[in-house]
Amino acid sequence: MRLAVIRSRLSVYFATAILSIAVPGLQAQKTHITNIVLVHGAWVDGSGWKPVYDILIKDGYTVTLVQEPLTSFAEDVAATRRVLAALNGRCILVGHSYGGSIITEAGTDSHVAALVYIAAHMPDAGENEAEEGKLYPSVVSKASVIVTTNDGFTYLDRSAFPMYFAADLPREQAVYEAQSQIMTSASVFKGVITTPAWRSKPSWMLVAADDKIIHPDLERFYAKRAHSHVAEAAGASHSVYESRPEQVAAMIEDAAQNAQK
Repeated sequence: MRLAVIRSRLSVYFATAILSIAVPGLQAQKTHITNIVLVHGAWVDGSGWKPVYDILIKDGYTVTLVQEPLTSFAEDVAATRRVLAALNGRCILVGHSYGGSIITEAGTDSHVAALVYIAAHMPDAGENEAEEGKLYPSVVSKASVIVTTNDGFTYLDRSAFPMYFAADLPREQAVYEAQSQIMTSASVFKGVITTPAWRSKPSWMLVAADDKIIHPDLERFYAKRAHSHVAEAAGASHSVYESRPEQVAAMIEDAAQNAQK
């Protein structure tokens, strides 16, 4: 009886080993990252990630969103680190727009396996996105559509928001987002990076080819400098994470599947 049990266990062991060799994806699946953390940019909140969130959840990922206060760079980074600290396991950290600066600073956290930049800033040590933006001035930087309040907070002129931020979204949706903007401290754009996470971790960049908030050539420059995996969304506005959720989700999943290889 004992010999039969030993033989049974050996059979299971060898069957599993053979299956792992015969099916290459089996081992890869075991190393997939299943946690995704999404970080929004300036003037908006995390609700814009809903189309991407829905795809990732359907595909079996656990997705957490950071709702940063947009009151200072330090506080936004702290809000992101707070979410990372609560994770069980490693994650893919994703940032859109100004969120790219946040994940560059917060992404050194040990929970982060890789970074994904969606039409985002990606400064190096000692840099900030306001200065980097001068390398390739964006369309919005040349227009007088950024409004600054008396206490140093900014937002996009509500009538101009659809054209500059969300030209490829349905008009009704873009107008709603213009009216629901989160006023953002002007100081956040000057937040200086200390230790850029992309220097030590793999990164992905999706370039929005018709971006009017960040010049597409700046996004390409960032990606080339960081040796990122890069793809482009032809004709996409800065709101690419809403207008092209399938492409955005596909890049995030690619990072999740390949970050640990």
